[in-house]
Amino acid sequence: MNPPSLFSTLQIGPYQLKHRVVMAPLTRMRATRPGLAPRPLNADYYAQRATPGGLLIAEASPVVATGFGNPGVPGVYTEAQIAGWREVVDAVHAEGGIIFLQLWHVGRVSHSSFQPDGALPVAPSAVAIPSEFKAMTADGKVADYETPRALETSEVALMVEAYRQGARNALAAGFDGVEIHGANGYLVEQFLQSRSNLRTDQYGGSIDNRVRFLVEVTQAAIDVWGANRVGVRLSPYGIANGSGEADPMPLYSHAITSLDKLGLAYLHFIEPRSSGAGRADVNWQNVPSAMVLYRPLWSGVLISAGGFVGENAQSAIAEGHADAIAFGRYFISNPDLPRRLQRGYPLTPYNRATFYGGEEKGYTDYPAHDELAQA
Repeated sequence: MNPPSLFSTLQIGPYQLKHRVVMAPLTRMRATRPGLAPRPLNADYYAQRATPGGLLIAEASPVVATGFGNPGVPGVYTEAQIAGWREVVDAVHAEGGIIFLQLWHVGRVSHSSFQPDGALPVAPSAVAIPSEFKAMTADGKVADYETPRALETSEVALMVEAYRQGARNALAAGFDGVEIHGANGYLVEQFLQSRSNLRTDQYGGSIDNRVRFLVEVTQAAIDVWGANRVGVRLSPYGIANGSGEADPMPLYSHAITSLDKLGLAYLHFIEPRSSGAGRADVNWQNVPSAMVLYRPLWSGVLISAGGFVGENAQSAIAEGHADAIAFGRYFISNPDLPRRLQRGYPLTPYNRATFYGGEEKGYTDYPAHDELAQA
């Protein structure tokens, strides 16, 4: 029997994918302002990248107004945002695609200029992101990160409920599932890691306690969707936004085995060679492979992302390290990426300067290969 390939079918929850080229969740900062709802331009962008039986994971979307740390990011907590996402989902479904929404709260990776009434960002503990990292303010300026306000124990339960409502809103928008953003130094990962979680209640201290918020948020989404339409994204060896655990193995082994018991649709890793959360090209050499290290602990579908191109993506699947590969930057610049990879067509380079904010340029104006051939 031949080993699986990028273009083998794959069952994820109730959905049979026709290929294993997944679009990673990508912050693009092109929502309406004010309102922070998806708009027709966003629907065009996702529809361009949809393929029959292909999985897209839509960009991270805050579940509550305190969850923003970047301008122009779409939310999923107002009726207008839900309606905007419904247009995106309908456009993807019209192309035969499958689309999950990534649920997000940035925690301390924010600035008071984004917060309701100019309040401090919230986090597990009052621990600021180190000064070598810089915040973006709501008017696009650069500033030091502020020391966040630690959530009260009662507020943690309210935050779990915010994720639950975000999951409900994604369901109302017609998505096919949701992904919990537990990576890149944002709120869920802040609870996980000892450098950002100094709590002394049931959400801090021991590894079991620090994993509690992740499990509760994931269970809240399961309560809405069923486990087989919920995924989780983790970055065990990432360093984005001041994150990083001195010894990730005990923490993430416990987190992954805890999640494995829930019967999720998939687990999604960001490989440590690509852990800069989009702000710069990062390619760490001689670093561990999350998918190789933690695969033995995970019995379900495993998606891996970070620095993949055609050849190493194919080998990761053939060798059984991952079941699908998520592509980010090259899906931005190649709307027809699955077909290009399958047929060996060259890839259009991406332009980092147009990743964040703006209109069509660097967003919906990248041509498909056939259009290039006819130009």
